[in-house]
Amino acid sequence: MLSPSQVLKERDELDGYNIDWLRTCKGASSLVLKPKTTLDVSNIVKYCSKRHLAVVPQGGNTGLVGGSVPVFDEIVICTALMNSILTLDKHSGVLTCQAGCILEALDDYLAEYDLMMPLDLGAKASCHIGGNVSTSAGGLRLLRYGSLHGSILGLEAVLANGEIVNCMSAMRKDNTGYDLKQLFIGAEGTLGIVTQVAVLCPRRPQAVHVAFLACRSFGEVLKVLHQAKGMLGEILSAFEVMDQAAMNVVTKNLHLKNPLGDSNYYLIVETSGSNAEHDGAKLDKFLQDLMDKGMVHNGTVAQDINQRKEIWALRERVAEGMLHEGFNYKYDVSLPTQNFYDLVADMRKHLGQDLPCVGYGHVGDGNLHLNIASPQYDKRVLDRIEPYIYEWVANHGGSISAEHGLGLKKRNYIHYSKTPSAVKLMKQMKQLMDPKGILNPYKVLPD
Repeated sequence: MLSPSQVLKERDELDGYNIDWLRTCKGASSLVLKPKTTLDVSNIVKYCSKRHLAVVPQGGNTGLVGGSVPVFDEIVICTALMNSILTLDKHSGVLTCQAGCILEALDDYLAEYDLMMPLDLGAKASCHIGGNVSTSAGGLRLLRYGSLHGSILGLEAVLANGEIVNCMSAMRKDNTGYDLKQLFIGAEGTLGIVTQVAVLCPRRPQAVHVAFLACRSFGEVLKVLHQAKGMLGEILSAFEVMDQAAMNVVTKNLHLKNPLGDSNYYLIVETSGSNAEHDGAKLDKFLQDLMDKGMVHNGTVAQDINQRKEIWALRERVAEGMLHEGFNYKYDVSLPTQNFYDLVADMRKHLGQDLPCVGYGHVGDGNLHLNIASPQYDKRVLDRIEPYIYEWVANHGGSISAEHGLGLKKRNYIHYSKTPSAVKLMKQMKQLMDPKGILNPYKVLPD
């Protein structure tokens, strides 16, 4: 079925596939299979289905909720060798590729045709597009380009019995029956293994501007967001926030330079368009308006691509910097914009000042990343955080997982975001599509 080089069985070869990126979840798989084609995946799953062998699909293994590693001894199906770009329609911007293509590699390829991927993540250098689709990853520019539920025009997946389901339409309009591809987007490999995707790719902007701003209060942050949506409109592509604690993490632990000095909140405002002069003028007017109204007390605008990268690194490397603080308890939630930072402030009061607690994220779409650290894993700390944080989010009408998924870590808290009837229907779908329960077991759905 596979060549010897596509089968890993030695313990030293298996470690990286059994442990997640945060090194908080560890399985005991004794077998990793690396298919090259959809047919390979189909044959593997057929074999496993007949013998009731559980499998875990794994891409770049950059997930943060334990969804891509085995819990026990499940067989790992790694898509790393399924990395071929299949077609590109330069007129419609539709790219088709295998699930193991690395996000950054796809974006680099598209750059040659003045196109780009519709999502951008901190893990872009190692995450796979199949994993992005399976977790419905959001990223830095969802504010501009929307979610993968809209950008993925088609996909191909292997079901639990090994059957291949081809939904690889490249049409933006296809109103013929149920939109089956949506079942697999965000399902974390529990309903089928994504093997190919068709992605709608926007034109790469000819002009990009990045402003880095400092605010004294979160009320000012919300005012700036309101002004940005009104004054920048169609060219606004990202609006990110990080607090002083998050900034301290990257400057202290990663030795990055903060160009603005101390502030309670920092904002990255990015515009993307086709005319540098036009966009620059709109941004200048926007920034002048902020200064005149006292919404920001400091700021700078990147003058070249290197400065843009330096500013973005401050935001994108917070998670990396937090690893230096000890064991990380990571939370990815959606909240109404007016309550976005209240959770951070409340958690600091709830936990006390002895535990580092940082807040940052995509305030433009209401997605907060809250990271807490202790010197090492401490069950007492975890018990103070959970379920308190999930109850808080539920009480404020939010979601306990904005873009990271539920995986292993959050599956038993799904009821804080979904009604009993919704969870019941999900379980019925799982039973229908995977009656033997072999696809990524112990993930997404509660006990």
